[in-house]
Amino acid sequence: MVLDGQDRWRLNNALPISSQIYALLRDRIVRNEFAPGERISEAEIAKLCEVSRQPVREAFIKLAGENLLEIRPQRGTIITKIAYTAVLDARFLREAIEADIVSILASRSDTALVRELRDQVSRQRELGQSRSAEFIQLDEHFHHTLAQEAGKGGAWKLLEGLKSQMDRVRFLSLSQFPIGRLVAQHSALVDRIERGDVSGANAAIRTHLREVLTDLPSILAANPQFFDLPDGTVLQPANAPIQGGIDHEH
Repeated sequence: MVLDGQDRWRLNNALPISSQIYALLRDRIVRNEFAPGERISEAEIAKLCEVSRQPVREAFIKLAGENLLEIRPQRGTIITKIAYTAVLDARFLREAIEADIVSILASRSDTALVRELRDQVSRQRELGQSRSAEFIQLDEHFHHTLAQEAGKGGAWKLLEGLKSQMDRVRFLSLSQFPIGRLVAQHSALVDRIERGDVSGANAAIRTHLREVLTDLPSILAANPQFFDLPDGTVLQPANAPIQGGIDHEH
């Protein structure tokens, strides 16, 4: 699927149309190119893609299921705000799943896998701070590799649908993305997998996946209009405190 200028989006007719429209819209929403509160319509997207409204409707329904769109009958469809509680829930679930994934990998340390992971970390390190969006792609590939090699590709696919709100936060933080620290954490995780250090790998991935909590207060302060806060308050995560001094009661 290729974005063709500003007038239309070119789709591959050999592939499912609805899935392509879903992927294109999801990517733009996650990258915050479509802002919360912005209206989009089936008719406009169908025109851009030069298709009927049916596959667009199917894509909208799937995006609404991920809480990225709110479909209001007779009133239109809008981009949702980032659900703060969904960010915390997705991070919590991701930590639980990936902790088991790296424990599996460390318990059967594989030389070929370690070599592949080190190659990936080297490519991440070469990007530098100015290419945060590219780092996010490499980071996704790194974590996907961990899941695949542990035989948990299905669990990763499930996570992809759950962590869309978390991904929106990551793209809001591009200007302050701690690439150096994240790469160092990836490298330390690979070291523990190589040594067969199950408890160390488990601890390393948990520390790594709690990194997003460090930046949440400043991201919220800079972009309050992007977030949907329950009752206007900031909840503490269940298993890791938010950094930066925010300390609200549940």
